[in-house]
Amino acid sequence: MAEYLLSPEALDNLQSILEFIALDSPTGAEQMLDELFAAFEKLAEWPRQGHTRPDLTDRKVRFWPVASYLVVYRGDRTPLQIVAVLHGARDVPTVMRNR
Repeated sequence: MAEYLLSPEALDNLQSILEFIALDSPTGAEQMLDELFAAFEKLAEWPRQGHTRPDLTDRKVRFWPVASYLVVYRGDRTPLQIVAVLHGARDVPTVMRNR
């Protein structure tokens, strides 16, 4: 199995996602986390799957959609680094600029 690391910010993002979804559905929160972790594993195996988004950031990261979320990662590192997990409705350029 390929490896990946979660940045402290990504861990905070996951905690927030879990807490928010669990307000309505604890089961749904667990399912969303399962989907995200499955995506992390898939990206670690095939790190060039995502897209660069120069319209969102000039950082050397890629984006991969999972449901309503964007997994932001650095595929040029071993192990792959998950930088953030952001809801797609957020102001992604501002969030990325502040990281």
